[in-house]
Amino acid sequence: MTIGFILNGEDVVVRTEADTRLVDILRDNFGLLGAKTGCLIGKCGACTIIFNGEVAPSCQIPAFRIRGSEVITIEGFSQTDEFEDIAAGFSRSGLETCLFCRNGKVLAAEALLEQKAQPSREEILLGFSGIKCRCTDPDSLVSAVQAVAEIRQKRLYGRTA
Repeated sequence: MTIGFILNGEDVVVRTEADTRLVDILRDNFGLLGAKTGCLIGKCGACTIIFNGEVAPSCQIPAFRIRGSEVITIEGFSQTDEFEDIAAGFSRSGLETCLFCRNGKVLAAEALLEQKAQPSREEILLGFSGIKCRCTDPDSLVSAVQAVAEIRQKRLYGRTA
């Protein structure tokens, strides 16, 4: 089947089988290796993308579901000012992530901050619940997202919240 969708802001078309996993389409058809094949059951977070504005495991999205959708990968997101906010906030707070989970945590932070500019501790922890890597402790993750929120508020409004 032929499927058209928006990938990192560009209209694209792919020819594939209806049940091909989105993670495989991204890697094999577009050379986007940021979404990794991990558990392949949607539990680890290695294949995290933003799908129609929501964090999603790309290993659980069959090709037929992507028709007309919008997909943002770490490769596309890393070209934005919002990515720079997250990188700066993670760095400022000293958050270190492994290569397994880094992309998922960056995209989860973005999806969360798009929904709520100043999320609570509980909202932050819930927003990262789909990423199972244990390279960072919850307190560090909360501090990092709060630092990102402060940086973003300053960039957008010239002040901190």
